[in-house]
Amino acid sequence: MTGFLRRLFGGGVPEQLAGALEPDENVVASSVLRDGSLLFATSLGLWVPGEDGPRRVGWHLVTKVTWGNGVLELVEAQETGMAGEAVLLADKPPVRFVLERAYKLPDVVHIRVNGSIRSRHRRELPGGGAWFVQRKVPGRDGIVLQVRPDRGTDEEAVRRVATEVAAKIRQALE
Repeated sequence: MTGFLRRLFGGGVPEQLAGALEPDENVVASSVLRDGSLLFATSLGLWVPGEDGPRRVGWHLVTKVTWGNGVLELVEAQETGMAGEAVLLADKPPVRFVLERAYKLPDVVHIRVNGSIRSRHRRELPGGGAWFVQRKVPGRDGIVLQVRPDRGTDEEAVRRVATEVAAKIRQALE
């Protein structure tokens, strides 16, 4: 069986991810990009090509993903700090991947991203607003509260409200 077919139908870890996967991480879908590189969906996240080789974007850090006309567009969040027990996020610029062959990757990505979300709520704050999202982090127990403010939203208001919301969630769980 060729390496390409083995990646598609199982039979081991793809050579691009050898030594990079966590012990309990499994490849569940892959897709060939127009430039010949590959995207991999695993139980823990989406592996995207990078300058230094593939890197994983955890499902809990995928803000948005769209699929259309052969293009998968990914908006990845980065953790910018903490407010109490809440994780503060900011979105990176969108990245577009042109898929030569999609296979089942777009469906798997959609299911995994939506499956990580337990609840979401938008709250207006001074200067803008913020999304408060409770998510399951793959490979970890429990749920994390993520807060993603709009650009221009008062940072102190975000921190204050995020800290209060995280404390209320913690109290409700005790």
